[in-house]
Amino acid sequence: MSLRLSTVILPVRPWREGGRDQWVRAERLGFHTAYTYDHLSWRTFREGPWFGALPTLTAAATATERLRLGTLVTSPNFRHPVTLAKELISLDDISGGRITLGIGAGGDGFDATALGQEAWTPRERADRFAEFVPLLDRLLTEGAVTQQGTFYSAEEARTIPGCVQEPRLPFAVAGNGPRGLKLAARYGQAWVTTGDPKVFAQGTPEDSLEAIRGQLAKLDKACAEIGRDAAQMEKILLTGFTPERNTMLESVDAFVDFAGRHRELGFTEIAIHAPIPDSDFAADETVFEEIATEGLAQLG
Repeated sequence: MSLRLSTVILPVRPWREGGRDQWVRAERLGFHTAYTYDHLSWRTFREGPWFGALPTLTAAATATERLRLGTLVTSPNFRHPVTLAKELISLDDISGGRITLGIGAGGDGFDATALGQEAWTPRERADRFAEFVPLLDRLLTEGAVTQQGTFYSAEEARTIPGCVQEPRLPFAVAGNGPRGLKLAARYGQAWVTTGDPKVFAQGTPEDSLEAIRGQLAKLDKACAEIGRDAAQMEKILLTGFTPERNTMLESVDAFVDFAGRHRELGFTEIAIHAPIPDSDFAADETVFEEIATEGLAQLG
């Protein structure tokens, strides 16, 4: 599989004050997909503007024509499969079948308690995710679903006409634990990783490559257990969370070196964040555009 370059646009700019322009630019620059985070608020951006992911993607779908769009990632923290499925079917229709759903178990950030609940333990997050994904799969592929679960249920939930993409829009499943990898193997058209958080702060780039190599080996095993060839599965690296942080955006050469090392591991898509001044995602806009238009060509 050839390597594709995508971008992540955080939903921090009002649509009429530069928000729309970012998505239009992403298409003009030739990115494969433009993703956004699906949170209610997130980390250092909590005190500023932060808009909803699905309405933002809907607006982006009407402002673009070819660019694929998606979330990295949606989680059960504040979503229910029934309502999410209805919104995704609508979004897939409006976009003409250009939506990818990045989906993960969620974390213990601000979303975890925003609805007034206690933060779930890692085990409970995994339990919920294991129920969330199969139900969402059914809702997006069947016209009517009834299912009683421990956490999520559906009673004659109608999702007609279904997705434009058949049999449903693709899932890009984020998960590095045994249960998350099994869900990725069974339900994912793609697998997503940010690398190993254990080596993010103190590790070296070489440590990170070795840790990711281990993740990929576990994905291979999870796929083999159900008779699936992991080599045929898309593999997405969301950058900014390895020891390099965003240094691969300092120059085209730096990006080519970073991308080449991860392509050798088997990644088919790399997602880089659109620059945001005065943040962890600050980067030179000119270099960012050069990477978008020249990076893959120089990679060869």
